Amino acid sequence: MAAGLTGTIAAAPHPVLRMEGMTVSLGPPGRRVRVVEDVSLRLDRGRILCVVGESGSGKSVSAMALMRLLPEGANEVAAEALEFEGTDLRALDERAMTRLRGDRMAMVFQEPMTSLNPVFTVGDQIGETLRVHRGLSAAEARARALAALRQVQVPAAERRLDSFPHELSGGLRQRVMIAMALACEPRLLIADEPTTALDVTIQAQILRLLLELRDRTGTAILFITHNLGVVAEIADEVAVMYAGRVVEQAPAATLFSDAQHPYTLALLAAMPSLSGTVDRLEPIPGRMPAPGTAPPGCRFAPRCPFAAEVCREQPPLREMGPNHRAACWRAPVDRLATGLAA
Repeated sequence: MAAGLTGTIAAAPHPVLRMEGMTVSLGPPGRRVRVVEDVSLRLDRGRILCVVGESGSGKSVSAMALMRLLPEGANEVAAEALEFEGTDLRALDERAMTRLRGDRMAMVFQEPMTSLNPVFTVGDQIGETLRVHRGLSAAEARARALAALRQVQVPAAERRLDSFPHELSGGLRQRVMIAMALACEPRLLIADEPTTALDVTIQAQILRLLLELRDRTGTAILFITHNLGVVAEIADEVAVMYAGRVVEQAPAATLFSDAQHPYTLALLAAMPSLSGTVDRLEPIPGRMPAPGTAPPGCRFAPRCPFAAEVCREQPPLREMGPNHRAACWRAPVDRLATGLAA
């Protein structure tokens, strides 16, 4: 699991991120579909929170809503609280949000080819962030951009500085996105599947880089992934999402040793292991419901081996132990009596 901070970081008066009861609906007015419902997350300085779940569970939409990057006029976001370092993000106008994005709040997007501007060089795009948010000259920004590319292990960084995105491989484009996000050393870094396009060696380098950034600057990291192996490497806390809702939250060590929600157990049972012998990986039967088509009650019930009549009602997130909550009427479950035990 992720190690503790190597330096001493002063306690902050507010969490870096406080999200309470966030609900996101997408689509034109009058025909919007709720895709994220009642999501609450808290992230303190110097901590890494991993949000995991299958594709379509609402992970990326939650992050985009937080950054106010969803299509204008085609979304509705409601929350009891949505705060960054004590500042209510809902009260900020677009100009104030623009000052935050890329500076104190930064995001590594899932698909770099559609996130990088095709008509500007890599150096220009990293340098623009530094000129806008740090007031550097063109020469200073170029030097810092070169250092950022070297930091994320881009080979021949001097030459790549003048390359256009289409001239780079998918893995190199992803590293450019990471370099751009880290350039201003943000207080909050949202990383949306940042290592998906990278081979395992580069993936390990990027994870080490994120841990070093966290240890050196106290950056809080919201890491979105479906890879439980990555979660085991870096997470302090984990939130598991299914069909738009958080179904389990726990410290990383607790989640891997004592998961309580059947969906979390199913994810663990489907996870390959390098440390032991696994006779067979267990697939999760069925499919996640499309937005707007979830059954009443527990959304995992149609795929769950523990489903019962009570599951027709939506279970709340209930306390399972210290900082551990699960939304399951049957928890704590008897894992040894099922094929879902990790």
